[in-house]
Amino acid sequence: MATVSIRINGHAYSVGCENGQERHVQAMAQQVERRTARVRALGFTGESHVLVLAALLMADEIQDLSDQLLPESTNQAVQDVERIKAEQALTATRLADLAERAEAIAATLEHAYIEGAGLPGASGESSPGPISTS
Repeated sequence: MATVSIRINGHAYSVGCENGQERHVQAMAQQVERRTARVRALGFTGESHVLVLAALLMADEIQDLSDQLLPESTNQAVQDVERIKAEQALTATRLADLAERAEAIAATLEHAYIEGAGLPGASGESSPGPISTS
């Protein structure tokens, strides 16, 4: 585990993070520091008050981004579901058509077998009996 020194609202902090994440933590600290500077520029001076207002600014930005991203991903999900439903309906129709064709073929074969159409011994023909050797 690595340790990173950051500075927020005029105070130094030592923060632990995973190895390799030091620059990311420093970048996040800079984001927080920018928000605290904006709040201080509005005339707020109390440390906790500045930090709370900076946190609220960040939460508001996150909410705005979330509001922008969620409809896009939700719309994509709805489109995906509609596409899958259409594909399933088409597949069901094709399967029903194939089942109907298979039943028609089976009925034709059954009818041909029963009627003996074209089969030896059909329509009263006698089939050859056993061959005698005497």
